[in-house]
Amino acid sequence: MSRFEYLKLADTVAAEIASGALKAGDRLPPQRHFAYERKIAVSTASRVYTELLRRGLVVGEVGRGTFVSGEARRATPPNEPRGARIDLEFNYPLLPHQATMIAKSLEGLERPEVLESALRPATSFGTRPARTISAEFLARKSWQPNSDQIVFTANGRQCIAAALAAVVPPGGRCGVEALTYPFVKGIAARLGVTLVPLAMDEHGVRPDAVQKAHREAHLSAIYVQPTIQNPLSITMPPERRAELLRLADKHDLTIIEDAVYGFLDDEMPLAALAPDRCIVLDSLSKKVAPGLALGFLVAPPRLRESIMAAVRSGGWTASGYAFAAGQRLMADGTAAELSRLKRIDAGRRQQIAAKHLAGFEVQTNPKSYHLWLTLPQHWRSQTLVAAAARRDIALTPSTTFAATPGHAPNAVRLALAAPPLEQLDIGLRTLAGMLSATEEDFDSTE
Repeated sequence: MSRFEYLKLADTVAAEIASGALKAGDRLPPQRHFAYERKIAVSTASRVYTELLRRGLVVGEVGRGTFVSGEARRATPPNEPRGARIDLEFNYPLLPHQATMIAKSLEGLERPEVLESALRPATSFGTRPARTISAEFLARKSWQPNSDQIVFTANGRQCIAAALAAVVPPGGRCGVEALTYPFVKGIAARLGVTLVPLAMDEHGVRPDAVQKAHREAHLSAIYVQPTIQNPLSITMPPERRAELLRLADKHDLTIIEDAVYGFLDDEMPLAALAPDRCIVLDSLSKKVAPGLALGFLVAPPRLRESIMAAVRSGGWTASGYAFAAGQRLMADGTAAELSRLKRIDAGRRQQIAAKHLAGFEVQTNPKSYHLWLTLPQHWRSQTLVAAAARRDIALTPSTTFAATPGHAPNAVRLALAAPPLEQLDIGLRTLAGMLSATEEDFDSTE
């Protein structure tokens, strides 16, 4: 069958979805049966299903089959917070009184003589005082980055972009966790970088998956979140960290280590064991606030110039005001105190989740701001997300995190950070009630 003919067949199925002949939640037949019904080869059926997955019209759930998603969407992160009353989708921890703390820290920044300096153009390497304060702020246990290793961006996502651009050439390949931070997918696509999914277990990325991926695809780098991984909340144990670093050294791979949730735990970054092998990424968005973001890259000396060049060429340099505000928040201890209070806050939220979700299959870390909920067999992730949305509760389906489009477990991630505690309690109680009911109790037209 020609390319035009299999696309035409995909268009036919798409039309059936659009007309309602195939409804959201309907399961498509196995590819072999589809091929028999349509009188085509099984290989052609596979191409049709792949095209439907690419368009976002269907979703594949591991072990369950392929289902109509009901909307033309790609497996990418949501564009913006949607303003749901109970937001379990976006993870931006904001404490009730933190604005007062931040305002006190920034007192005087509005004075003309101070503001004049803050409004000047900034650079990717900042100032020496800014680098020194940042290095001290990022230090953890025995890990103390050198101030000359620090490169700045405007936020954490730009750190990811700069690191990928510096170490993975266009057309190159970067290994990522099979379930990964969603925005890395869009960043890689815009840079012309191919992401190679790496199989995981309860300890994180599997060493044999790294070996296999590099043998088959020749990786340039690996992007991982070794501490409180998003979305699974996994923190790599010491043995897995050592094995991952051994393989990186053996195959000359750079590890891009996203430490954005690292402040919630006491684990040192991988860079503490292999400083010349790892680029550490961090930002103030979770520790302080998304509106006062400042991104940090701790670069090995051999890569610092390349990373700085990537920041400049990408237009990812932070503003002078962000430098001034961030420097004050770190220097007077406000950022550190907010981090400490958010660790306490995350623990409280996990206790609420444990109370309401007892009896369900939950994977999390008691220090984390999110959890991974595997759904009962009578629910599918896309249907639960839609049913929850009608109750003004926003969730994130597993497809958003899948590095391979169309291949995701039947699960959702719950972000616990955003709602006030009372709303979080209500939202999780409501969700638990929905999980205990059946999908049929939540008609799609209600």
